[in-house]
Amino acid sequence: MRLGISGTYSSGKTFTSMALSHYTGLPRTKARTMREILPEAAPGKTLEECTAAELIQMIVTRHVERAVYEARLADGFVSDGSSLQEWIYGSVRVSLGLNPTASAHLEDGETVEKTAELAFFEDVMTNLGNSFKKHVKGSFDAFVHLKNELPLSADGHRPVNDQFRRLSDTILQQTMDELHIPFHVVSGAVEERLEQIAMLFGLEAKMSPAEATRLAAEEYAQLDVRSEKERVLA
Repeated sequence: MRLGISGTYSSGKTFTSMALSHYTGLPRTKARTMREILPEAAPGKTLEECTAAELIQMIVTRHVERAVYEARLADGFVSDGSSLQEWIYGSVRVSLGLNPTASAHLEDGETVEKTAELAFFEDVMTNLGNSFKKHVKGSFDAFVHLKNELPLSADGHRPVNDQFRRLSDTILQQTMDELHIPFHVVSGAVEERLEQIAMLFGLEAKMSPAEATRLAAEEYAQLDVRSEKERVLA
């Protein structure tokens, strides 16, 4: 089973994928986050300060890292999102601007003025989307989608707001329909999510949901959540 855990920002994808890996024994794919890639892609900058070209570099880098791990685990894996996440991240920044924080005042459906840089960025993202969709269609058997049940993480270093999150979620679900990949929505606490997912796909539990959640909490606590500039200083 090649299973992706999808959802928008702060939906619990990372923690759920960790817990599900412990719960079922499916190995978990890995790829650096945009925040981890940023210091080498655009040293000294935050995500809000990046140009379109720098964002494209990071989106492609993360896609490549995902693809490498997916190929290594071709017999089965659980993935924290997919390359669609990166493509959608770029696509939404076309609508809400390279710095979405500056357009947080826009109403749903409104977009920023399309500059020459944004027009270039849109063209690139449209074409990357064709490639990324083909890759995901051939690399995943199914997706589990997490509802937006949690508040947006106030970590202070992601140019994402609730409008960004809603638009991302809409595009993601439309894309799943377009690709005809089996797509199941789950909700509830992590332990409830684990039981729902195992039931959906007939996955055997290797431990209790509580134990899988405890192990995931220990693993999650080891993540480097420093901001971009803190990484550079380190």
